[in-house]
Amino acid sequence: MIAADTSALIAFLEGMPGKDIEQLDAAAAGGNLVLPPVTIVEALGAAKQLQAILENLTLLEITPGYWDRAGHNRRLLRERGLKANLGDTLIAQSCIDHNVSLITRDNDFHHFAKHCGLRLA
Repeated sequence: MIAADTSALIAFLEGMPGKDIEQLDAAAAGGNLVLPPVTIVEALGAAKQLQAILENLTLLEITPGYWDRAGHNRRLLRERGLKANLGDTLIAQSCIDHNVSLITRDNDFHHFAKHCGLRLA
């Protein structure tokens, strides 16, 4: 399984090129693409026409203790002076909890990879 964040998902649907798009396309074709819940919220907020596509993808479940772990990781990054917005924090935590790599175009996720255990694709 491999997850996608909103930046990669929107770029994929807009037909943009890139290694991340190739990874996302392969994961979708192989039935291995999953989405963190926050990716759904952000994507639907950006484009309503995505609803039919998003309904056919597997959603990562929220696990017990998710909110506490997300808060801890966000605080850890912010204490180090690093950017950790709420949406990115929740996406990263979903991936960390399910031990899935994240396809993204957003460099802010590198902080979660370096300090919190997120795996980037």
